Amino acid sequence: MEWAALGVVGIITIVAAGVFSKKLGIAAPLILIIVGFGFSYIPGAPVHVPHEVILTVLLPPILYAAAITVPVIDFRRNLSSISALSVALVIVSALVTGYVLFLIFPDLSLPAAIALGAVISPTDAVAATSLGKRLGLPPRLVSILEGEGLVNDATALVLLRSAIAATAGAVSIWDIAGDFLFAVTVAIVIGLLIGVVTVFVRSRLKDAVLDTSISFAVPFLAFLPAQYLGASGVLAVVAAGLYSGHSSARRFSAQARTSERLNWRSIQFILENGVFLLMGLELSYVIGTVRKDELSVNQALLLGVLMTGILIVLRFAFVAPLLLVLRGETRRAERDQSRLGAALTHADTVDTSSRGTKRVQRARKIFDRRQIDLERMRAEGLGWRGGVVLGWSGMRGVVTLAAAQSLPLETPYRSQLVLIAFTVAVVTLLLQGGTLPAVIRWTGIGGTDSQADHRELRALLTDLSAAGTAVLENPENEAWGGTDPDPKIIERVRKDSRLRTNTTTDARTPEADSSAVTPRQRYRLLRRSVIAAEREALLDARSEGAYPSHILAQAQSWLDLEETRLDQMGKAD
Repeated sequence: MEWAALGVVGIITIVAAGVFSKKLGIAAPLILIIVGFGFSYIPGAPVHVPHEVILTVLLPPILYAAAITVPVIDFRRNLSSISALSVALVIVSALVTGYVLFLIFPDLSLPAAIALGAVISPTDAVAATSLGKRLGLPPRLVSILEGEGLVNDATALVLLRSAIAATAGAVSIWDIAGDFLFAVTVAIVIGLLIGVVTVFVRSRLKDAVLDTSISFAVPFLAFLPAQYLGASGVLAVVAAGLYSGHSSARRFSAQARTSERLNWRSIQFILENGVFLLMGLELSYVIGTVRKDELSVNQALLLGVLMTGILIVLRFAFVAPLLLVLRGETRRAERDQSRLGAALTHADTVDTSSRGTKRVQRARKIFDRRQIDLERMRAEGLGWRGGVVLGWSGMRGVVTLAAAQSLPLETPYRSQLVLIAFTVAVVTLLLQGGTLPAVIRWTGIGGTDSQADHRELRALLTDLSAAGTAVLENPENEAWGGTDPDPKIIERVRKDSRLRTNTTTDARTPEADSSAVTPRQRYRLLRRSVIAAEREALLDARSEGAYPSHILAQAQSWLDLEETRLDQMGKAD
């Protein structure tokens, strides 16, 4: 009963923090950490949660909820940046901070020190991106931060596991590299397999409630087998989430997408903010476990601040050359694109065989996609302003909280090391998270341009309407039912497409006797056929990357709303 009451108080606190954060202009996680720390001194408050609960119960749905909203095309475009930040930077940060701790603590072995370095190295998947979206950062920068936060947890946890194993015996660098390769490969395979199977099952269901209910199990279906096999459960969840989110536009109904989106948004809000509240609640417990004869609380806190400073310096030192590398990649891509364009022009005039024509068509498709990628990269270049924001967005969170407590009990200075990790997480959230809005204003970095977005959206909707209304020019379409509908019905369908008052479809139309179809039913059948064509055009635009992902998402939500409206009309008939 006491836990239930505390749970209710926690939810109320989270919602209140969300309300006041908007009014005060302060991120909700920052408020919750402070409030949680105050709550931790209330008699009977739960101040300690086993790390297994956080890593196994809370982390998978948090990562899955974030992964299903990440556009795969943006992830692909920024894969080099995401890989560098989520793998190379995590490894460098863990080694450097671990070595510093090894020098400071005389009784601490180097593997144990690197284990703590791995704990404090990954950035949070939520903190930076939630702030970035709210403050209107450029989409490319948000995509990099989001991708980094999703993937670097896997790197850190695998490195932590290898470091802990090294404390118990000799482990070579090749053992660690082999373990990492195994963990990543098996995790991706399991995640994609779970994604394919669950998407197939969910696409066969006709009930949005059942569909969404299955989605709640997906992160655990991916996480648990991967962990059991010694792979990265975190990466498996991310892979399953990316596949499910990408496939939803084609495989799920509008009602299922809408239900899943709303339900997972609520779950994500509660769990993400609940973890930050939990961080505050845990602080007094962690402080209470520190033995002063080994190292005082104040000394541990100062070391936590020192580690925070080192991590910030390392991140900026890593981001600066990364920007130069990205510019070099853009220039090389431009040269390669120029050569490919010249080769295609030459091939069009030389090879006229059927086989040669197909090869040229495939090459032309690759050329067009790369050209769009280049245009987006030029339009959303990071520059020094983006580099400053990227460097200052290194907040720590849930993984640091849980992984720190997974250090072996026999580790020297364990309680101090856990407090150091907590200090790093809290200081980065309060310092960097609290000042990130000011840094964004200082750099003057431009976010999304509302006028440009409006033009992009209008262009996309024009393309969709053209594809949809083309259906009305084809009397052989099954929605016509072999008869000529009332011209007023056709005009109403065409007008609805022009007005763009919400849409999407299921491409399937119910069988009906054409002679018994009412004008209302005929309108619905024609409208669904139009929407089906529009949705196919939208999927083509997404695969080509012709429009920004947030514009495509907005158009899809309109399609989903329209299809839902048509479904309700069908139930009323």
